[in-house]
Amino acid sequence: MVQRTDKQPGVLRSIDWITIIIYLALLVFGWVSVCGASYTYGDTDIFNLSSRSGMQIIWICTSIFIGLVLLLLDDRFYDTFSYVIYAALLLLLFATIFNPHEIKGSRSWLVLGPLRLQPAEFAKFATALAVAKLMSSYGYNIHKWKDFLKACAIVFTPMLFIVAQKETGSALVYLAFFLMFYREGMPGSILFTAVAMVFYFVIGIKFEDITLWDGHTSVGKFVVLLGVHIFTSVMIYANTGNLQKMKKALLYCLGGTILALLFSTFVIPFDVVWVQLLLCGFLIGYVLFLWLSSRIITYGYILAFAIGSIAFFYSADYVLDNVLQEHQRKRIEVLLGLKEDLSGAGYNVHQSEIAIGSGGLQGKGFLNGTQTKLKYVPEQDTDFIFCTVGEEEGFVGSAAVLLLFLALILRLIKLAERQPFRFGRVYGYCVLSVFLFHVFINVGMVLGLTPVIGIPLPFFSYGGSSLWGFTFLLFIFLRIDAGRNLIRE
Repeated sequence: MVQRTDKQPGVLRSIDWITIIIYLALLVFGWVSVCGASYTYGDTDIFNLSSRSGMQIIWICTSIFIGLVLLLLDDRFYDTFSYVIYAALLLLLFATIFNPHEIKGSRSWLVLGPLRLQPAEFAKFATALAVAKLMSSYGYNIHKWKDFLKACAIVFTPMLFIVAQKETGSALVYLAFFLMFYREGMPGSILFTAVAMVFYFVIGIKFEDITLWDGHTSVGKFVVLLGVHIFTSVMIYANTGNLQKMKKALLYCLGGTILALLFSTFVIPFDVVWVQLLLCGFLIGYVLFLWLSSRIITYGYILAFAIGSIAFFYSADYVLDNVLQEHQRKRIEVLLGLKEDLSGAGYNVHQSEIAIGSGGLQGKGFLNGTQTKLKYVPEQDTDFIFCTVGEEEGFVGSAAVLLLFLALILRLIKLAERQPFRFGRVYGYCVLSVFLFHVFINVGMVLGLTPVIGIPLPFFSYGGSSLWGFTFLLFIFLRIDAGRNLIRE
């Protein structure tokens, strides 16, 4: 039985209209950007359905219609059929792997006559629903490894299918769900481990061929192994609260490293990395001793972190050279400054930076951008559409767009925090995490700050799949939020 309180008599009054206004504003800005990116000098009708700006109007109208339908459904529908929706999207993702149509090297698109759909965009909201359903079930505890691994399995399964479609960028988006896991109680050490791995990879690869003043020690290896010493020692204190044990570990590791550096500098030059590896072995043995003597399981996690850090670092070169595809490897090398390939892997980013920089403070005006009109920037109305904003609207327009996204993110946080049930809160943070990941990575890759992985900017990039997918994500949450004050018996 469902009763309505006097405060919330109906769905229309319960909907968060502020979020919808932000959504509509982003759609308008997005269409203006698509129009500017796809416009060619001499075009007389930007509303013609044969043009990309005209087609984007169709996608926008259908998205608004989809949003209305989602709002009209009972909010309990999404909870009840979460697993069914997830299973259906998994089957669709699996079927897409064998899709005979390959577009730009990817098999992630289903071609249905004139319509092309990308199931990976819709699998995001299905995965969010399934994770929310699992984590809101009776007795679920994210601190139990068995329960946590179940949630990870729900996230990683569509990732594997999407990778099999040769769509690595879309697969990486699913890592955003770990931000929600952290909000729901996932140990911070897991998130810290992920950040540490990025640090090891970037520093180790970028400075591997540079040596210290002794001429024998690689800067990359030296800094990474020093990081392993420090991170592992700090984790001892962070997870056990034992300051003395942390000090002892740091004293031996840092003291040994300094002595080795002095000996290499003033006595016999040699590769200090070998001493650092011996100190890593000492540190691992020390943590193992603490674990066996105290039987505290936390030391086991620290031990796994230390061993995993070394294994990850020494496998990074192999992964870069033998696992990643050639274009992915080149993009990483260009991003890290190892290579300057302005005519190849770095061309897109270089041209987008020129376009954004040429916009100045106020921009060149609507349809007046030269870099975009002359098609210097590849994928300028999809993955690199933010460069159009920078060129035509300048710093002022770019800042306005980013502020709109910030307003959306902050609003989603508020909506998620006010959910009375865990299902709504978990789903809300899933939506928030996906949007945050897309905006951060897309804008970052246009500015040359993050790797180019080919993901769209929400509500801006041309195309129906991404626009519909983001609309599903957002409006399902708005409908769940609209039912927050219903009293269910």
